[in-house]
Amino acid sequence: MSELRRDPVIGRWVIISTERGKRPSEFPREPNNNTGKACPFCPGNESLTPPEILAYSEPGRARDSRDWWLRVVPNKFPALKIEGALNRQGEGMYDKMHGLGAHEVIIETPEHNKEIQDLPDKHVEDIIWAYRDRIMDLKKDIRLEYALIFKNRGAAAGATLSHSHSQLIATPIVPKRVREEVNGAKDYYEYKERCVFCDIVKQELSLNQRIVTENDDFIAITPFASRFPFELWLLPKSHDSDFEDIQKHEASNLAVMMKEVLRKLDSVLDKPPYNYVLHNSPLKESHLPHYHWHIEVIPKLANVAGFEWGSGFYINPTPPEEAAKFLRESE
Repeated sequence: MSELRRDPVIGRWVIISTERGKRPSEFPREPNNNTGKACPFCPGNESLTPPEILAYSEPGRARDSRDWWLRVVPNKFPALKIEGALNRQGEGMYDKMHGLGAHEVIIETPEHNKEIQDLPDKHVEDIIWAYRDRIMDLKKDIRLEYALIFKNRGAAAGATLSHSHSQLIATPIVPKRVREEVNGAKDYYEYKERCVFCDIVKQELSLNQRIVTENDDFIAITPFASRFPFELWLLPKSHDSDFEDIQKHEASNLAVMMKEVLRKLDSVLDKPPYNYVLHNSPLKESHLPHYHWHIEVIPKLANVAGFEWGSGFYINPTPPEEAAKFLRESE
């Protein structure tokens, strides 16, 4: 079983995934696109994945059979497992616990060569509802503190399979990065009695320098202090700390915006590898007045090197204002 180990200096938890253990010779030296292997995410290959947790399909379909349009399964090689107890313990000065949690794969489409921006709006809306359904279900498990939804597109972004999918990892602790963001938003709220993300939305709408696109419910911007070239944030215009509270009209408009933003990235950057991450409130901290859920999209255009690792600073060679202009003017 994997372990969670706590860094005693800065309090960061790390997953030591013993079941994924690799010898030096086993780390990939070049991108692996699994050419020639049967894709476990394609219809007809359902037996190549663990039994499904959720499927969107026509009524009467047998479980783990064909004829689905979205499917959620446990990761075959999970970083964390739902079975067992935390078993918190010390090892001298160090703290650790069992690698308890959840690791799931959201197979976004049965079509191997289709990506989110290629799908009908209603299908992308179903992906959003699947994210919500899984968060709502895992929220019932009192052992879990956070659920992170993310997508890796391309080998450079960490994807090992090209079939369009995203993932969910739920953890028994709130990750340090998440806690820092929530606490930073709380500090701003206590000082100004306003949500910092709501203020960002208002200021960006008034300045109109870093807006890439907007609709009735959402705004897409290149953030003022972008860490990476062409980094994007998708923010709800109305305050809400909990993604799982999303309404029908919001899911529809988010689907349209996700397709538009990803299409623009592909157009301007020639189909770059990217990650996107859903930043949500911790599972046991609902309806926060100071936090605002959002999605961050990060194209993998620059490597994080020694200075960034050593200092925590990022060097971004593309001003966000220029990136927004390129994206805004693209098809």
